[in-house]
Amino acid sequence: MSGLTTHVLDTGLGQPAKGVMIDIFRINDEVREYIRTVHTNADGRIDGGPILQGENFRKGIYELVFHAGPYLRFHGHKLSDPPFLDVVPIRFGVTDPEAHYHVPLLISAFGYATYRGS
Repeated sequence: MSGLTTHVLDTGLGQPAKGVMIDIFRINDEVREYIRTVHTNADGRIDGGPILQGENFRKGIYELVFHAGPYLRFHGHKLSDPPFLDVVPIRFGVTDPEAHYHVPLLISAFGYATYRGS
């Protein structure tokens, strides 16, 4: 499979993060070009396969913007005011659009991690 996928896990609750809004951007000369918005399902993934693939997924810089604050509040995480984490942007490069790029987010109220998965 080629294209871009993601998965959001709530490490504070030890479960998939359902209902996280994610905005997808392509970066061209430091200008963010909006592509689309998706939401995670009950498994913390996006329904319908890769969020970008084919001609919509090409070599370049991308950014996934995870709207974590609303999710964390809804699920009862105790957040500071303002919250330590609200919006989490992850910017990454794609060198081979024929490959699979999996960019997961592990989130809690006071920390997050990401990596290139498979």
